[in-house]
Amino acid sequence: MYFHQSQTRSSPVAPMSALEDGDMGTFGPELPAMFDGVKLAAVATVLYVIVRCLNLNSTTAPPEVVQQVTALSRYLFKSCPLLTKEYIPPLLWGKSGHIQTALYGKMGRVNSPTLHGFRKFLTMPDGATATFDLFEALGDHSTGDDVTMVICPGIGNHSEQNYIRTFVDYCQRHGYRCAVLNHLGAPPNVELTSPRMFTYGCTWEYAAMVGHIKQAFPQTLLVVVGFSLGGNIACKFLGESPSNQDRVLCCVTVCQGYSALRAQETFLQWDQCRRLYNFVLADRMKKLILSHRSSLLGLKSSNIGDVELSKLYAATSLMQIDDSIMRKFHGHSSLKEYYEKESCLNYIHKVSVPLFLVNSSDDPLIHQSLLEIPRALAEKMPNVMFVLTQHGGHLGFFEGAMLLPQPLTWMDKAIVEYADALCRWEKNRPACRRSGRRDAGSCLQRTGVTVSEQKRANVTSDLHAVRGEKSVFL
Repeated sequence: MYFHQSQTRSSPVAPMSALEDGDMGTFGPELPAMFDGVKLAAVATVLYVIVRCLNLNSTTAPPEVVQQVTALSRYLFKSCPLLTKEYIPPLLWGKSGHIQTALYGKMGRVNSPTLHGFRKFLTMPDGATATFDLFEALGDHSTGDDVTMVICPGIGNHSEQNYIRTFVDYCQRHGYRCAVLNHLGAPPNVELTSPRMFTYGCTWEYAAMVGHIKQAFPQTLLVVVGFSLGGNIACKFLGESPSNQDRVLCCVTVCQGYSALRAQETFLQWDQCRRLYNFVLADRMKKLILSHRSSLLGLKSSNIGDVELSKLYAATSLMQIDDSIMRKFHGHSSLKEYYEKESCLNYIHKVSVPLFLVNSSDDPLIHQSLLEIPRALAEKMPNVMFVLTQHGGHLGFFEGAMLLPQPLTWMDKAIVEYADALCRWEKNRPACRRSGRRDAGSCLQRTGVTVSEQKRANVTSDLHAVRGEKSVFL
């Protein structure tokens, strides 16, 4: 009986074992090949993601330049090789706008030099204390003229930022004096003396710095430079009054958004991770504002109270911070009014000096629709040159062969190259030269690149039409 049970139990086992052995024999050789295929597919997927994220398949190209053909524009093309040469970012990561932007945000620049200058304090009519840092040229300018770069940094920035230090050092070595505005509330260890901070388009402190430079150096010519938010302030300042353009050779802005209203609305979108950038920038602004909490709450005539600070704590976007805090510094009744009145969009068409507007196509902070504004300006106004690079991110523009970026960026070199060309243009036109004060507007009139009032009105209409066409982003 036991033997019979054993046979009964073993009889079905033997065929199964034989089948399993047969299966292993049949499929065994294919399994390693299958695993190799999975590994190969995984590697291919990773490589594809890397190539897409780093944009490695993108080719390098010269920047796109939009402008009217004038004597000045032809001269600039001959005098500025960077406008016609390929901009070549570091091969392994430089074609990613996100990495360029992150690298700029994290370290600013490579091997930023130590600057030696003087901090100036200016008391504003409302009791605020504006500060700017002055750095003398380290040699004579190539034209022999006295030229000052008046620089407005990006949001919450000051002269101690690495990208500002690198740029200023480069300008000094090319014979430029540099004055760098420290945004109100931005420099460490400088307390507020009035219940307000810098805003998106308040030009009071920048105007005070420029006025001081004009008075202290009566013979100097000015090159206006603005980075990101600083570009908005610089263009708005020049367009607010014709007298603001006296002795101004040119204006250069890099990576500005032109329309505050549209820019902030696009910051709520997830494409290109703008919503994430919005959150990071809002967190930085929140910390900066809270570092001045005692001043904003304690000073008389303050529009900021506990209710506003409670909203600030809960804010996760720049728009929420602007609505609860920033717009109230100047008494704007609504967020829309704040953005419209503080944006350079309604002033930039009144600027008659040469405008050099630089943006990057892969800037994750600036929506493509915003680039229609400078493009329309350059197509309608002969004093405007719009330069759009294929790579560069937001204030990155790093250059390099493979992995390590160079200390100087394409942006640094392009600004100085353009400014040098304008200085030589001015030097070679005796009719434009004046004793003591210089009127850049009359210089441009003699070059045939002025903008008539009628054309300015047409440009204004066109800009508003561009804004209307892109209302889907508002």
